[in-house]
Amino acid sequence: MPKQPGPKRRSECPLNASVEMLGDRWSLLIVRDMMLRGFRSYKEFMECYEGIATNILADRLRKLVDYGIITTEPDPGDKRKVTYLLTEKGINLAPVLTEMVLWAAAHEATGNQALVRLMREDKKKFLASVRQRWAQSNVRRT
Repeated sequence: MPKQPGPKRRSECPLNASVEMLGDRWSLLIVRDMMLRGFRSYKEFMECYEGIATNILADRLRKLVDYGIITTEPDPGDKRKVTYLLTEKGINLAPVLTEMVLWAAAHEATGNQALVRLMREDKKKFLASVRQRWAQSNVRRT
């Protein structure tokens, strides 16, 4: 897939590009909820236990769409609403998020140890299942 020109950045450093796209408190949590919990609607994101404010959620969703990490399509049940979907670029964050979870679990007191164990026991299998769920959700849309 060819790289698309992005917004003007502070530098050409790849880490800087990552931080500019994902380096706020909420963007990775939105991607996590899409990837692991199957969230697709604004309402689902609002019900997340971290408690995001509506204005912040709207801003982060817009930015994630602008960066090509997620996309939208009309909600089949209510054309006034949209459904949010991970793009290929978005699902490719799965290994990054997995490593971040494992790193945090190794160095901090965290919850969701069942997920951590699953990742530790067979990371490759875990990532394959995440990608498979994503692929299946894409097939159902088409």
